[in-house]
Amino acid sequence: MNGTAISARQLTRKFGEKVAVDHIDLDIPFGRIYGFLGPNGSGKSTTLRMLCGMLRPSDGHAEVFGLSVVKDAEAIRRRLGYMPQKFSLWEDLTTDENLRFIADLYGVEGDVEARIAEQRATYNLEDLRSQRAGTMSGGQKQRLALAAATLHSPELLLLDEPTSAVDPQSRRDFWERLFQLAEGGATILVSTHYMDEAERCHGLAILADGRVVAEGTPRALMDGVEAHIYEIEGADGSEAPRIIRELPWVHGVTQLGIRLRVLADRNVNDAEAQLDALLHQHGIEAKIERTQASLEDVFVVATRPEKRGN
Repeated sequence: MNGTAISARQLTRKFGEKVAVDHIDLDIPFGRIYGFLGPNGSGKSTTLRMLCGMLRPSDGHAEVFGLSVVKDAEAIRRRLGYMPQKFSLWEDLTTDENLRFIADLYGVEGDVEARIAEQRATYNLEDLRSQRAGTMSGGQKQRLALAAATLHSPELLLLDEPTSAVDPQSRRDFWERLFQLAEGGATILVSTHYMDEAERCHGLAILADGRVVAEGTPRALMDGVEAHIYEIEGADGSEAPRIIRELPWVHGVTQLGIRLRVLADRNVNDAEAQLDALLHQHGIEAKIERTQASLEDVFVVATRPEKRGN
């Protein structure tokens, strides 16, 4: 299916004097996984809640499948699945009891037991059908929550930091299932603070202080980062990072084992020579190489305070 599943213009949400989401624009196509990347408090969860009708915008508007998130909230809710960050199913109910209850809530028609059996098989819940949710591990709860959120075959899936409490293998398995859902036609909007997860998305918006500060495909964002990236080997002591950070055109310094990763303003043409001269001045012999940007580099540059103030 072609076209736009979600469209937002100047979408804003205030809580008293605090602006949680600050006039953001979005266009998210059908059948794609779109990510919100940002720290806690950046507006990710609030945006998701407005899109699924749980919160009314303070200003601006948004449409899901051409329907207003304000006027048509109930119609939208019937076509979406929502998985909050905190496990929200009933911990004193078993897997099957939870799924039956969700089926009743969504009004799933036809052979409900067959649909529940299909979800159990899809999400590897067969051995957990009689286990109470409150006794499950983080990964098991995650699989149950996704099975519940997709029980009614929603066209849109909203996931709020869904892998924050699970192990790496469970995260990989979870993302494999998301791609299967997207290939089946579902549109998926997922918030995360994991760089490797954000890099898996077809499209990505980086949020800071309630604003979209960068947007595009992960590759386009990395190719277009407003910085040159240098790796320095042999300068891993405490002095080198300190003196490099003092340079006005350095956006960030990260230590990676015996290497330093330096983000430098791309408008500084002789950055490598200046870094080399500075290290020699302090008696530090090191090897400096230009390298490709990572998504973490994009995030650091896009969310730095002077950038957000523009």
